[in-house]
Amino acid sequence: MKISVVTAVYNRRETLADAVVSLQAQTHDNFEHVVMDGGSTDGSLDVLRQLADPRMVLVSERDEGIYDALNKGMARASGDVIGLMHSDDVFASPSVLELVARAFEESSVDAVYGDLQYVSARDPEKVIRQWTSGLASPAKLKRGWMPPHPSLYVRKSVVDRWGGYDTSYQIAADYDAILRWFGLGRINARYVPEVFVKMRVGGESNRSVERILQKSREDYRALRTNKVGGIGALAWKNLSKLGQFRVR
Repeated sequence: MKISVVTAVYNRRETLADAVVSLQAQTHDNFEHVVMDGGSTDGSLDVLRQLADPRMVLVSERDEGIYDALNKGMARASGDVIGLMHSDDVFASPSVLELVARAFEESSVDAVYGDLQYVSARDPEKVIRQWTSGLASPAKLKRGWMPPHPSLYVRKSVVDRWGGYDTSYQIAADYDAILRWFGLGRINARYVPEVFVKMRVGGESNRSVERILQKSREDYRALRTNKVGGIGALAWKNLSKLGQFRVR
């Protein structure tokens, strides 16, 4: 099974090498790495060229934001399955893609997902928040449940049929896509209870109160557009995160 891993990057020289190396260290080596660079000026392209191997497809051109870049990357993908690797994330272990491939091969599913850890930006070994996904269900989707986006792998046929990311969303296009795929598309997904990704804290959607409010507005629009839920689902979606934080 060939897995396409798509990365959208713009000026992430400090963390980019960790992401690429963690992919290249995977024991399942039948993958391609589609990297869409938005015209970085900080040396990110130099990092990519130094780490390039025959499995990397590197494109550097202006885009209209991360979701536009991801759409372009998915359009270029040639694998059976598509997943993401953000430029400041790393795989939790070298066996993640092997677990993904095995889950697809052992069952006729449309998607596979796992768990995610939020880690310190300075120390990826320091876990701040543990996102344990659990099994998917229509009822849970209506209560604001979603799998961690960076841990989700879908068959290319799902994207071809149900579409990629709606770029009218600035922050919540991933949530909209998940609601479309799991809700309207009713895709069959398999949960693997293993941490797939370590994500450094400080993401785009949570960097200010204004952005948090904007994300909530976009989440609500996604819920209503996909006819999955309303204000109750939005409230539970946010409240459910509280139990994920680790107190030390």
